[in-house]
Amino acid sequence: MEDNKLFAEFPPVSTEKWEEVINKDLKGADYEKKLVWKTIEGFKVKPYYRAEDLEHIEYLNSNPNQFPFTRGKQADSNTWDIRQDIQEKDPVKANTFALDALRRGATAIGFCAKNISTEDEMAALVKDIHLPAITIHFNCAKKYIDILKLFVAVAKRNGFDAKELKGSVNFDIYSHALKHGKFWGGENGDLDEAAQLVNYAHENLPNFRVLSVGGSLMANAGSNIVQELGFSLAAANELMAKLSERGIDVVTIAKNIVFNFAIGGNYFMEIAKIRAARLLWSKIVEQYKPSCDCAYKAFINSTSSTWNKSIFDPYVNMLRTTTETMSAAIAGADSISTGAFDTTFKQADDFSYRIARNQQLLLKEESYLDKIADPAAGSYYIENLTDSIAQYAWKNFLAVEEKGGFANAIREGFVQDEISKTAQQRDMEIATRRTTIIGTNQYPNLTESMNAKIEKHECCCCHAEDGTEIKTIKPYRGAEAFEHLRLATEQSGMRPKVFLLTYGNLAMRRARSGFATNFFGCAGYEIIDNNGFATAEEGVKAALDAKADIVVLCSSDEEYADITEKACQLLKGKVKSIVLAGFPKEMVDTYKGYGVDEFIHVKTNVLESLTNFQKIMGIMK
Repeated sequence: MEDNKLFAEFPPVSTEKWEEVINKDLKGADYEKKLVWKTIEGFKVKPYYRAEDLEHIEYLNSNPNQFPFTRGKQADSNTWDIRQDIQEKDPVKANTFALDALRRGATAIGFCAKNISTEDEMAALVKDIHLPAITIHFNCAKKYIDILKLFVAVAKRNGFDAKELKGSVNFDIYSHALKHGKFWGGENGDLDEAAQLVNYAHENLPNFRVLSVGGSLMANAGSNIVQELGFSLAAANELMAKLSERGIDVVTIAKNIVFNFAIGGNYFMEIAKIRAARLLWSKIVEQYKPSCDCAYKAFINSTSSTWNKSIFDPYVNMLRTTTETMSAAIAGADSISTGAFDTTFKQADDFSYRIARNQQLLLKEESYLDKIADPAAGSYYIENLTDSIAQYAWKNFLAVEEKGGFANAIREGFVQDEISKTAQQRDMEIATRRTTIIGTNQYPNLTESMNAKIEKHECCCCHAEDGTEIKTIKPYRGAEAFEHLRLATEQSGMRPKVFLLTYGNLAMRRARSGFATNFFGCAGYEIIDNNGFATAEEGVKAALDAKADIVVLCSSDEEYADITEKACQLLKGKVKSIVLAGFPKEMVDTYKGYGVDEFIHVKTNVLESLTNFQKIMGIMK
């Protein structure tokens, strides 16, 4: 039978031919500016990739479950633990949440063990859980070695072999120092406890991992992807170096490390990040010459980023966590903790926990993402992103090594300063709406009110900062500054009225009234839109009848000349602010002379402008 390849009759098209067509369509516009994306991580992403772009990537010749493990640790599947992290501190209540989660599809539970100090309390926490079948994680504790001992005692009491049990403890030396300003027990004290935990687990809980590296803290403080990855690898490498100096076998150390990465909304980049993490970790561990290939296999727990979540329009958080969970699953994370959509303003409840679990269950049971090893394999785009992220993360890793290791780098403030620079850049992109947070800085729900729904709650590990020897980094959400403005409006009991004085060309007045609606809606103002007015006088009368606080002129640049002067004459002193939607460059000074106070347009720093309006309205000082 003749083997005819599909589309064999079509001749191949070279990259040069593609580029000719693209440049023709650009009509002289700058190719780099129009089509090449420079990421916040610092590298460039081309508008398209071809097979030839894979030729320089070395790891492509390896299979899944082969060094350097870029393509994952499973040869013929892609399964992961569906992890439910429970913030409840009371052991009885936490157990109730856990049993419900396990009945409904969770395969791993993360407990807050902060209030667990006796064997009976531990027994209450894990009551009726068949421990050999479930992965148990302890996210927070006063002393992790005591928690492990209590866990082993209860497991034996319930007739389980502790050596068969799987799980981890979130003992994270460096995240604690970055969050609280000092090492828990002094750096050496922390390392002493780390060694103690590793040795105890090796003897009693060989399937537990007791050393955490919290890249998620950095990501949620505003770092970019290559910073989160590069700095995390540097922290893990320091654990390997320091503990091996104490005589602990490198295989034992490596098998005890958990990488906790936050997965954000940059879908393809997050897939590539996890793949790059496995690649680089295997290269680092290779230098220690381990006696077992198992040491190369990074264990990665992914959690939904909190940085990009919002209080307003909170159901959008479900969409965010869904794509984030997909990124982690496609990339081959070992366990995934999908965040509850409502934790930005309250403690998660049965409904939000259930939604978070079901997002993973749908991806497994209906989308079959757990059936194929490395489903991203061969994608020209993702493979090149993986390579670029690996290269740039490695630069961050080397920068830390040049400082003498991670502990020295955070003592100097190097890591913190680098993250701070990126966070400021990201904040500016949100303020100017180059980065969109749906429902917060763009497309707000104008009828929504959230102030009364906000409940005070905190994570189980939160406590006051207790040291100043190390500069701290603080997790925050990118939406917070805009939320502060809108909540201030709600709390003030005032709702300034923004009247849209629309005139002239239908398309332009609708476009600019839509822009103004989104603009002022972000601060929670009442928007009064209109179909259009025949004259400036007609529009001004309607605005004054509506008792408007702000009047926004919405028309085309050409037609502003017809109405601006007259509208300003009639409005001046009768409203708090006159605004023009757009930026007719040649006429700006003239219109300011007429009485226009502000021009709003796509290049406006929206956060700064709305803050000024809040002051004009008397809502903020």
